[in-house]
Amino acid sequence: MEILIKIGQFLLSISILVILHEFGHFAFAKLFKTRVEKFYLFFNPWFSLFKFKKGETEYGMGWVPLGGYVKISGMIDESMDKEQMKQEPQPYEFRSKKSWQRLLIMLGGVLVNFFIALVIYSAVLYVWGEEYLPNRSVKYGITVDSTAYSMGLRNGDKIISVDNEPVDNFHKIMIDIALNDSKTIQIERNGQVKEIPIPKLLTKQLLKNKGLIDVRVPFYIAEIPKKSEAIEAGFMIKDRIIGVDGVSTEFYDEYRTEILKHKDKTIDLNVLRGNDTLVINTKVSPEGYIGVYAQSFIGMFELEQKEYDLWSSIPAGVNKGVAMFNSYLKQLKLLVKPETGAYKSLGGFITIGKIFPGVWNWEAFWNLTAFLSIILAIMNVLPIPALDGGHVMFLLYEMITGRKPSDKFLENAQVVGMVLLLTLLLFANGNDIFKLFTE
Repeated sequence: MEILIKIGQFLLSISILVILHEFGHFAFAKLFKTRVEKFYLFFNPWFSLFKFKKGETEYGMGWVPLGGYVKISGMIDESMDKEQMKQEPQPYEFRSKKSWQRLLIMLGGVLVNFFIALVIYSAVLYVWGEEYLPNRSVKYGITVDSTAYSMGLRNGDKIISVDNEPVDNFHKIMIDIALNDSKTIQIERNGQVKEIPIPKLLTKQLLKNKGLIDVRVPFYIAEIPKKSEAIEAGFMIKDRIIGVDGVSTEFYDEYRTEILKHKDKTIDLNVLRGNDTLVINTKVSPEGYIGVYAQSFIGMFELEQKEYDLWSSIPAGVNKGVAMFNSYLKQLKLLVKPETGAYKSLGGFITIGKIFPGVWNWEAFWNLTAFLSIILAIMNVLPIPALDGGHVMFLLYEMITGRKPSDKFLENAQVVGMVLLLTLLLFANGNDIFKLFTE
């Protein structure tokens, strides 16, 4: 059921964005009295799921959910309609319009996608506000993996700033470090402030390990499976485990370090239940578990909740959209740096589908849809033939030089662009399939 919900959210989100993107091209084409022959959601090789004609335009839905298209008369596009281009140009055709009009028609989809992202972010902030974990609330400090440990961080450190800039949102610390090429982290350890240098190759490790640091928390039991041996041992929800076989373990990371020393053994655990301290004898599995689930940081720390009225949500939504736009541009920069290994994390439709939650959550859905709208805008404006950005590149050349590229050149460029896009599509989705078998 969870996978169906993810697929449903993904298809709905993509459908909304594709329709709006293509409507951007459609609207500017109509504004300049350019004929639009087709307006399709998804691609329709050989047949369509349904179609109807209204006026001069055929509207329909294809069966390959990889995007959509509008077919504009007199334009060299993915349809490769060479016969039409052999005819004399007509006043209603794309090729007969002024260069600045053709430019706006090609930028229409990108402009709509970016505008829609700003509208969605503003609406989400107005309806739900914004909730996050402030760095100041992380009162027990952090836990670190082996990579973070090797760079000098330790469990219990409290991060104060990055490059001497105070940090507010805890969960953006590592993202900002990866994207902004930060040099140092300032931390508090045992009441003293220390500066930790950031290795040059940390970004590669961040992309590989998806984290490096986490919130340090005490070990409270949040859930016990019904048939777990932990119930028979006497554990209860809300119990706090504070010791393993006589060794004090105030925090979950300390507990994990100790419990792994007693795999497949029966040991005593010290448990705090209310004001009482108990000793519970239990079996540790060969993997080092006792059959309970730990409580996450949610509920342990004070979260920041920002509320917005209608007028304050608009500039806040615009600022968030612009910030996400800049963040994604920085992520693209990482892809072209082989030393970061970012190209290995490039994903296709499976990766995109996975970012949606396994339960239907409208706040998450609209936030993700806004982010995908920004991605769609940026990817489409890349100067690659067959994308909107490729057409824009050639139009700018025409406007600057006064010379229009020949139809033959544009046809060849379209083929090259389509081959390049197909290669990228195969690589990204191939990465997805590879990860399914290796992660």
